[in-house]
Amino acid sequence: MPIDLPRDLADTLAPLFAALPPEAAMSDLTGEGGPPPDLIRLVEAAVADPALARNPALHAGLWLYVDQLDRSHTISQGITDPTGSFWHGIMHRREGDFSNSHYWFRNTGHHPAMDAVAGYDPHAFVDAVEADDGRNAPDLVDLQRREWAALFSWCAGRNAT
Repeated sequence: MPIDLPRDLADTLAPLFAALPPEAAMSDLTGEGGPPPDLIRLVEAAVADPALARNPALHAGLWLYVDQLDRSHTISQGITDPTGSFWHGIMHRREGDFSNSHYWFRNTGHHPAMDAVAGYDPHAFVDAVEADDGRNAPDLVDLQRREWAALFSWCAGRNAT
């Protein structure tokens, strides 16, 4: 799962990605387990760094990355564009509020980051997670990670321009 980041963001996020590698993050499709305090501190330090301080979309994504759904939700609902709706839809799917997730994905429409995930259909994914019923099927967890990486990379690229 490649995460395409400008050098300054990659450097800022290196401690977080070392502590919680992308292939280990977001292993639960639904539910809020919550991270250990050291991961919270790493995200708090990252979002304060000038490399991402003014990009709330990256903040919303980082909080999802460490399973802090409430913090991500607070941020994503303040982003009033398709990117905010995309993060919002992911957050509601992860909390198990599937109808609300569908609502936010309808608001998202076709987001450019979706093109980076082969065969991605956010509504079909919501339905598959609901049908999974907490089993955390590996193919769905993998898709969740690829979805996150695509949107996060897209947001990081927008930050660099």
